[in-house]
Amino acid sequence: MKPPLRGLRGRLLVAFVLVAAVATLTTGALTFREARTGVLQQSQDNVIKRLRYHVNALAAGVSYPPTGPDLEWIATEVARAEPAQNWRVLATYRELRATSTPQDRFTELTPAMRSAVSSRRAAVFQRVSTPGGSSLVVGLPVTFETPSEHPASGVAVFLTVPQTGEQGYVDALVAAIGRAVLPALGLAVLLALLAARGVLRPVRELRRATRRIAEGHLDTRLAINGSDELADLSHTFNETAAALEGSVAELRRMEARARRFVADVSHELRTPLAAMSAVTDVLDEDAAGLTPDTATAVRLISEETVKLARLVDDLMEISRFDAGAAALQLDDIDLAESLRRTLAARAWLDTVDVLLPELGELRGRVDPRRLDVVVANLVGNALRHGARPVQLLLYARESPDPDGTGESPDADGTGWAVIEVRDSGPGIPADVLPHVFDRFYKSDTARTRTEGSGLGLSITAENVHLHGGTVRAANRAEGGAVFTVWIPLGRSPGQPLEREGS
Repeated sequence: MKPPLRGLRGRLLVAFVLVAAVATLTTGALTFREARTGVLQQSQDNVIKRLRYHVNALAAGVSYPPTGPDLEWIATEVARAEPAQNWRVLATYRELRATSTPQDRFTELTPAMRSAVSSRRAAVFQRVSTPGGSSLVVGLPVTFETPSEHPASGVAVFLTVPQTGEQGYVDALVAAIGRAVLPALGLAVLLALLAARGVLRPVRELRRATRRIAEGHLDTRLAINGSDELADLSHTFNETAAALEGSVAELRRMEARARRFVADVSHELRTPLAAMSAVTDVLDEDAAGLTPDTATAVRLISEETVKLARLVDDLMEISRFDAGAAALQLDDIDLAESLRRTLAARAWLDTVDVLLPELGELRGRVDPRRLDVVVANLVGNALRHGARPVQLLLYARESPDPDGTGESPDADGTGWAVIEVRDSGPGIPADVLPHVFDRFYKSDTARTRTEGSGLGLSITAENVHLHGGTVRAANRAEGGAVFTVWIPLGRSPGQPLEREGS
């Protein structure tokens, strides 16, 4: 199972939340900065305006050059003019200074600010942090008519105002922004879920459609909504599915035509082959009275006619399997007796070593004709391509051989009949083993002619599968090939084989 954040849904959700968080925090920071600047600017402008008003009102009553009492009077009167604002005032003239509060050292005033006020005719201000909070320090040069050509009097008034109210407004603004961030993030998560759902819906539909295509439902199509990239993807999927459906349909039609052609040709060949077989039988009987060359030709024609008849019969059988027309004619038979009859019918009793149960010991419900075909093909293949001795074994067991060793288990079960055909030849090459049941497969490409039709093992596998069993080819450790067939005794025909442990 994928971790939650590794999936597309998780990544979309994280991306939306991060974008929303960055946008919310950025907006909050900008809002806070602008609001704080606005609050402080308004407070600053108001303080400077009030200070200038009071200083201008008092400037006319000051003598020039001012004395210490004059400075003390200015500082006291300016502070008294705004009693609710807790103004602390300092008035200076050259080396003289006076404060509105006795013994006030006015530590907030810096030398740089004092120098800036003395060199300018406009108000100068700065905000400073104090143990009790932040304060606004304003410096204002006093100008009035003097005998000198310069209107600057040299008197400077400095004011310190605690910004407790403004700080309260700023703190309240921070708290409001903090309270707004969490709902905004929650709303962002909700919108992210809705957006991810909308984005992933066509992806999920595409996944389901792809699975249906893989299951063989080639007529599956996606509904196209909108004109975005996902709609283009759905359109491309529909085009691909349509092309695939058309290709598969054409392949199926070609395959059906090929099967029908094989069946029709095989059927049409049976009549002339029957006549040819009758003629070759007659010629075989009279071969002794023919010249040697003619007798050789007659025997060659007879052999090839038999091979052709066998090939036609095999093609007919394969076509029935391909068309799904092959059916079992089940009968309760003695399996050992059936195998002996197969060997006897082909004069193999003296050629093949048999290890079979006693008569009546192992019975099964199978199709006798198809079982005969299975055993005959495997034994004939061992005799043609292997080496003697060839062994035929039959035993019962509870479950199929899980490791394919081919070793005979204790014959104390009745669940499966196991048939083994062993030879003592060179074995099957490793690259040929996966293809031994393929139709017309030849391990030696230079060998263009064989005694068989090339379909015997394919027909064997089809007959075994029709019974609900399986067949396997392998090489024995001591040398030679072994073909092992499992046929169920107590299962319904066609039921898939279940591999069980020993």
